[in-house]
Amino acid sequence: MAVYKKERFGIARKIVSNMTAESWETIPHAVVSYEADVTEFMKEYKKLNEGCTDKSKKISINTVVMKIICEGLLAAPKMNCHLKFERKLVRGKLYYHNRVNVSMPALLPDGRMMTVNLRHMESKSLLKMTEVINDTMRRMQNTNMDEAMFEVSMDNTIKGLKKGKFMQAIYRLIGSKTGKHKVRTLKGEAKKKYYSIPETDRLTKKDIEQGTVTISNLGSIHRDQTGMCFLLEIIPPQVTAIAVNAVRKQPTVVTDENGNDTIAIRQILPLTIAFDHKALDYCDVLPFMRRLDEIFENPSVIHDWKGE
Repeated sequence: MAVYKKERFGIARKIVSNMTAESWETIPHAVVSYEADVTEFMKEYKKLNEGCTDKSKKISINTVVMKIICEGLLAAPKMNCHLKFERKLVRGKLYYHNRVNVSMPALLPDGRMMTVNLRHMESKSLLKMTEVINDTMRRMQNTNMDEAMFEVSMDNTIKGLKKGKFMQAIYRLIGSKTGKHKVRTLKGEAKKKYYSIPETDRLTKKDIEQGTVTISNLGSIHRDQTGMCFLLEIIPPQVTAIAVNAVRKQPTVVTDENGNDTIAIRQILPLTIAFDHKALDYCDVLPFMRRLDEIFENPSVIHDWKGE
């Protein structure tokens, strides 16, 4: 078989490959699916933007779903933890967070993916969440991704050194600074010009560092998706990753007030929930799903979250 092209990993691919490899090497993944009937919810959602003529203030369905997931995480705080686990000594410790910082993969104009950290999403109104997301996307347009990712990589290497991971640091430096696989960052005037851009107008390592949970919105990338994600990586030290699939129409059993069952075409939103089985059991995820049940059964609550 003839090879027609060779493509070496760039800095972003190196970071992703390293993190996902660590995920599968160290985390026993357990996965559950959750399917919500969002037929009535979609009707309430459409009302949120009624009369809105300012495109920047229009609330996307993705933002509302993120807010709902944050509500679920507040009901199941164990899912929003970081884990420190020592395999040799079989010692583990969970670090609970009073904030929901969402690691959200975003699709760049050049087709690459990058994960940004959206902070304090648990307490923000829908309009404020929209503002934060729009501002993050704006700053992303002015960001040199290779430069930003290299900052993150070097920061992780320094943290590793402080923890005594000397060989890991040496291998990373060799891999990024030598040979044909050398990572090429900005130099001279180009570097000076880039770093003259205020941090309020570009992303920095703070915007890319780990959040408390990862939410991947696959449905926003592939709106015609007919299937669903069955498995996704949990990035340590996080213990949970959630994939939001595309809303789809499907036949569903509907029970009326008299207890009679009929088949109806309904709008269904599937979620894929992966959790680290070292830290969580299925029962730890139940409060999350029950909270989502409450919201989708009474979808008018989303109007209380809109803000001003």
